[in-house]
Amino acid sequence: MTLAQTVIMISIGSVIIQPIIDTSVARTIVVVMIFVLSLVVIEWIQLKSNAVEKFITGKSKVLVKDGQLQPNELRKNRLTVDQLEMFVRQQGISKLSDIKTATLEPNGQLGYELKEDARPLTVGEFKKLIHPSMLNPSQLPIYPNHDDQKKQENIFEEITQSHKTDHEDYLH
Repeated sequence: MTLAQTVIMISIGSVIIQPIIDTSVARTIVVVMIFVLSLVVIEWIQLKSNAVEKFITGKSKVLVKDGQLQPNELRKNRLTVDQLEMFVRQQGISKLSDIKTATLEPNGQLGYELKEDARPLTVGEFKKLIHPSMLNPSQLPIYPNHDDQKKQENIFEEITQSHKTDHEDYLH
């Protein structure tokens, strides 16, 4: 939640308690509607103005750049290296040196981008690596000549014939 959302939610919570003390339910509903309307207006203004967004929500802070810690940013955000390493491990990253950039987002989450060599292989990258004919297995010949294709069609014929001849004496 943003700062504006948090303040308004706390305010609404405080106002909702009022009908318990007083008997003015209508006044409480009006006040809650004013808070909700003000939240909608604040968020609309944030969409239209970067300065207002930066003032109310804040911007992300770079904590790691090219695998190197940014100690000044850690200090400004009151984070220790151990806390940062904990956030990184929770994302499944074992080494800080694998990180191209790591940012502390305004919502408190850690955003990161891995270096090229540390990124997992995607399906798209894998398709680029393999030969184009491997993309459609139905186009590949299974056997190079026609006789071998006949063998493939009757794959169990050989097994059943050898089975009959080997054990035919035992079945009678």
